[in-house]
Amino acid sequence: MTLPRDYRGQTCALARSMEIVGERWTLLILRDAFYGVRRFGEFAAHLGVPRAVLTDRLTTLTEARVLERRPETGTGRREVYALTPKGVALWPAVRALTAWGEEFHAADGGPRRVFLHAGDEAPLDGDGRCTGCGTAVPVADVLVAPGPGLAPSTPDDDPVTAALARPHRLLQPLLTIAPSGRSTRGPLR
Repeated sequence: MTLPRDYRGQTCALARSMEIVGERWTLLILRDAFYGVRRFGEFAAHLGVPRAVLTDRLTTLTEARVLERRPETGTGRREVYALTPKGVALWPAVRALTAWGEEFHAADGGPRRVFLHAGDEAPLDGDGRCTGCGTAVPVADVLVAPGPGLAPSTPDDDPVTAALARPHRLLQPLLTIAPSGRSTRGPLR
């Protein structure tokens, strides 16, 4: 039996939110969108999600105006997915769930990725404040950087995994298209 997409009889804001972001893979898609993943194939390769499921989740997120599809700058032919202001507003929830996972379900060796303040490269605390200067750091000023638990890169890494082995500012495109048409790492910060 297939589970329904809605929470019939539940009228609270949390139930309505879960109808959009509560399905399997959705929060990982959002996490990758914050990391700067933009293209369908990059989401598919990095997450290992079945393409039909990815299509469904991206459709749900675009219909809810959490993500938008737009032409990729400079290509005119390809479309990319980008977070809308409504999607960016989900950052505190994504950050909090990540912190919760690090506290209660930590990987061996420590976190795979850490969040830093771009202004001074100090770590963020659990509330998203810079531990160096005390600032509440907006998502556009957050760097995602390799943590102590990140496995060393291998030649078999997908382009997203390879690019995330270096510090990168959230919301900035992670990969760009090289003149040869192959994906490459985006700007460092």
